[in-house]
Parts: sequence; structure tokens; C-alpha cells
Amino acid sequence: MADEAAANPIAAGLKGRCPRCGEGFLFSGFLKIANECDACGLDFGGEDVGDGPVAFIVLIVGFAVVIPALIVEVAYGWPFWLHMLVWLPLTLIGCLALMRPFRGLMYALQYKNRAEEARLRED
Repeated sequence: MADEAAANPIAAGLKGRCPRCGEGFLFSGFLKIANECDACGLDFGGEDVGDGPVAFIVLIVGFAVVIPALIVEVAYGWPFWLHMLVWLPLTLIGCLALMRPFRGLMYALQYKNRAEEARLRED
């Protein structure tokens, strides 16, 4: 088992590795988080990133696609079908390419900051 201090949780999350040891796989499928780390045994069931990464990805890919599409429209006046042919696949590829690293990053940030679900305090 690797030393806990040796693993950078943010870099490990971006690579899809365990945020504690940096060696085991975080995912058991494309976006499904595994039950536990196969290297150090960390239980991955405690955190849930939900749809958090999707919000960031939509903003990033939207900015990266809409600005060039507007520039091309103003400069060249492409027909609508050509815009769809070029920008829709780029949007889909961009979203799918960023989904797994961002999901791993969000999970690693939850682990690093020891995030817990919000609970009502009873005074």
C-alpha cells in the first residue's frame, strides 16, 4: 500500500485513480465509481459527486464551442446545416472527453476536504 501523503488526490482524481493511494482504479466502468480501491481498500461508497461535474463541463464546453461558432457565423455566414455538422460533434466529443476526469476530480476533492452530506443540527 502506498503512503497516504505520497498521493496527490487532485492528480489522482484527474487520472481516475484512488485519491488516497494514487494506485487503484476509481472507476469500474466509464462513469461508475467502483465500490473500493483494489490497491489500498479505501471504500468509495461514502461520497457521491452527483451531477456536479456536468455543470462545469457544460459551461466549459459551451464557452469553447459557442464563441468559435459565433465568430465563424459572423465571418463566413455558414448555413445552419454546416454549423450542426461541425459544432454538434465537437460538443459531444468535448463533453464525453471531460466527463470522466471531472467526475474523478470532484470525487477526489470531496475526499481531500472530507466532505459530508449536509445534516440538520439538533440543538
